[in-house]
Amino acid sequence: MLKSPEDTIAAVSTPPGEGGIGIVRLSGPDAVAIASRIFVSSAGRDVMRDPQRVFHGYVRDIQGGLIDEVLLHVMRGPRSYTREDVVEINCHGGAGPVAAVLDEVLRQGARLAQPGEFTMRAFLNGRIDLVQAEAVADHIRARTNAGLRAAAAAASGVVSKELHAMAAELADALARVEASVDFPDDDLPELLDESLRRRIEHTRARMQALLGTAEAGRLYREGASIAIAGRPNVGKSSLFNALLRDARAIVSAQPGTTRDRIEETITLSGVPVRLVDTAGLRHACDEVERLGVSIAREAMQAADVVLCVVDATSPETGADVALAGELRGLDRPVWVALNKMDIARCAALPPAFDGFHGPTPVSALTGEGLESLEQGLAGLILGGAQVAPEQGLISRAHQRDSLRRAVEAVERTLARFGDSPELIGIDLRDALRAIGEITGETTPDDLLARIFSSFCIGK
Repeated sequence: MLKSPEDTIAAVSTPPGEGGIGIVRLSGPDAVAIASRIFVSSAGRDVMRDPQRVFHGYVRDIQGGLIDEVLLHVMRGPRSYTREDVVEINCHGGAGPVAAVLDEVLRQGARLAQPGEFTMRAFLNGRIDLVQAEAVADHIRARTNAGLRAAAAAASGVVSKELHAMAAELADALARVEASVDFPDDDLPELLDESLRRRIEHTRARMQALLGTAEAGRLYREGASIAIAGRPNVGKSSLFNALLRDARAIVSAQPGTTRDRIEETITLSGVPVRLVDTAGLRHACDEVERLGVSIAREAMQAADVVLCVVDATSPETGADVALAGELRGLDRPVWVALNKMDIARCAALPPAFDGFHGPTPVSALTGEGLESLEQGLAGLILGGAQVAPEQGLISRAHQRDSLRRAVEAVERTLARFGDSPELIGIDLRDALRAIGEITGETTPDDLLARIFSSFCIGK
């Protein structure tokens, strides 16, 4: 298990660019001492001895030259983010003041922090577990309100509490199993009884329920992609603009207007969705259009969902049959939007497109049917994974893998019930080890290093 380093680290905690304030953060045993060497209180206070936590004053360089007017925040460990002494220097926002303050801090003996090192110290010092630590990064990167709420729930300990409760039940069961092995001839009550089996089954159900949140958690965190496909001039770019509520793509009556892929992000039921407008699929007339069609096919193959746009005013053609055949060959769900309903005399779907999801009658021009289309696409993306973000979700591949292995170990435990207690004990230990990989108690050091290296510097 990694140990928290004993040196003092520093980094800029605010994003680059200009702003009202910039924050330089320090953490470690010498954080307050280093700050006191570069800070001069406007009220003559001694940062090292004064119980006050917020000081107004100035940062000066080693020659005494003025760098900036600042507010200095002192947070003594263990009542701080890292459970170490932490100092935050609030200077004027902008590259110059922030860089100058950080340089002076480093000159006084602090080390530049690695990505995620402040949060890693909070984890290693026991302030948060690994689920909460990863939720910090998810909180920062959340792109939708649902993603933000899911991260906030995990950061507050909702998921950790459930995992620790499961582990406590399994640990208690393991203790009873070990007692039956260690004291087989003692006059003890039956330890591996039906009530213990029921408790383990209940714990398995809780584990399976949490595992069932993994896909929703992944989608809220990572998002999904939808490629808009169809023949030329069926209204793909118009529908792209309508879904965006913005005139992002060029719309023209001339076939082949869209040559390159255009991407924008929308939100569907809390999921960030990358929407991709593509060139019309047909036998291209020139090299540029051929490249566009090739890019369109690549986008379809890479997307989570393909939104096929069909012209409701046009009878079925050989091109429709060919397109439908191509779509059936994709290992992707396909939703059909029957477009131009504002001018169509009938809304019959060409038979070639029977069997796909939908169809949803829409008008990209008037907005008719857009809400139904969005609901259909959201349902297709989320499937059965529609879970309230606040209830606590697992969202990362390693969390899902570890919890799956824990469930499998518990299922082996139940299958062996009544057989060898030694084998039951092995299975229960496997389950506890797998849960510990999620909370950080048994996580390999190389995985911990990878997790925290994905954080931004200063967090």
